[in-house]
Amino acid sequence: MSNYQSTKIIELGSCAFRQWRATHSHCKYLHGYQLKAKLWFGSSSLDDKNWCVDFGGLKELKSKLQYVFDHTTTVAADDPELETFKDLDKRGIIQLRILDKGVGIERVAETVFSIADSYIKSLTSGRCWVDRVEVFEHEENSATFVNTVEEQPERKVTQTTIKEPENIPATEQTTSHHSNGAHVCSNVSEGKGNWFAGTSWGN
Repeated sequence: MSNYQSTKIIELGSCAFRQWRATHSHCKYLHGYQLKAKLWFGSSSLDDKNWCVDFGGLKELKSKLQYVFDHTTTVAADDPELETFKDLDKRGIIQLRILDKGVGIERVAETVFSIADSYIKSLTSGRCWVDRVEVFEHEENSATFVNTVEEQPERKVTQTTIKEPENIPATEQTTSHHSNGAHVCSNVSEGKGNWFAGTSWGN
């Protein structure tokens, strides 16, 4: 259980979704949201500055999250039109992100949690972790993913069940060109290059 908590709100960016299983609604069509995440950080002890987490040290985390969600198109790995989306990605029309567990704001919250929890544990050598994540589609809709594991300050950093994107560049750097989209969750491959060109990520 956390003795201390602090929170941080991170703009994830503009993201397009397709909920292909929602055959009863217009969510089966491509549609977009300006996503925002609120993260709760927990710890049983503070650092030498009496902080739970250094907010100024989260620029790389913001870049990792925006790599997945800013100006991207996210679809489920079992989407019947997956090859169509991969082709659009190869042609430079979209920046594809494939969620193995499926799409939806609840899965987005889970993905943000996994990336952030792994990052925070590594950053603090296991002293801190993520207690919960709430992601907002807009001011009326949100979903929350809660850490149900009781943390201890001496706990070692462990692998998360959702693998974060590989070879994500540090803030203000760029990547090389790749194709076939980027898998998020259990499998991760590279997306296209120059994800951060012309952006203000990390500011």
